[in-house]
Amino acid sequence: MTDIQTREDLHLLMREFYKKLLSDSKISFIFTQIAKIDLEPHLLDLVDFWEQILFDRGRYQKNVMHIHLDLNQQSKLSEEHFAIWLHYFNTTIDENFAGQIAENMKTRALSIATVMKIKM
Repeated sequence: MTDIQTREDLHLLMREFYKKLLSDSKISFIFTQIAKIDLEPHLLDLVDFWEQILFDRGRYQKNVMHIHLDLNQQSKLSEEHFAIWLHYFNTTIDENFAGQIAENMKTRALSIATVMKIKM
């Protein structure tokens, strides 16, 4: 396996990750019923976000924390939701990529999730 290197890699990763999330009833409702995401634009936002985080380039302009705090007001994001999210995130990375950037992405995701849990 190769490391994460391009926007296309990130798009593949986000698509595979969301297949897992949306097939798990313990968490899918957050995306489909509460946030009511439009999947394709959402995936592009995620690619922009991770491209900025991992490669210090990209177009992401939204406030991730604010978005998730608003979502938490609508439906409490529990410890279990974060655990499920991180499990699928890490599993999807490990199934598709190997290398320093892949490891950095998992570390950053854990850090972001930890900060979100503290603030909620």
